[in-house]
Amino acid sequence: MQGIKRRVVYVGLYELVAIVLSAILLKLISNADTTNSLGIAVAASAIAILWNLAFNYGFELWEQYLQQNRKQKGRSLGIRVLHAVGFEGGLVIFLVPVLAWWLDVSVVEAFILDLGLLAFFLFYTFAFNWVFDAVFGLPAAVRAQCDPTF
Repeated sequence: MQGIKRRVVYVGLYELVAIVLSAILLKLISNADTTNSLGIAVAASAIAILWNLAFNYGFELWEQYLQQNRKQKGRSLGIRVLHAVGFEGGLVIFLVPVLAWWLDVSVVEAFILDLGLLAFFLFYTFAFNWVFDAVFGLPAAVRAQCDPTF
């Protein structure tokens, strides 16, 4: 599966699982009730979908450029870590103001709350990408020519 179909399936699966997990996590680490936790999770998901589409498009272009200039094909552990950190780091910039406004807390408190979410989602993003690539294969731009490992 490649192109836009790959991105739509990726984002849909990623966010569906993320909404459920983040609503539970938000309820556990904040004073938000179930309704607010679910509302924040859905809002964060919408923001994350837009960021995910933009970030992954740019990341894959960057990977394609790298593939043309090196012999190693596929996604190394370092590239996977860079992907997860880059995605989550960008998401912090977008989510902290939303959390502060929705929960009526300071930006510092929202940032601390977001750090809890970040810690969880950093590992979730890494694991999800690994499993997604194992199930659906790598994008064509980085597909291994000789080494089928992920």
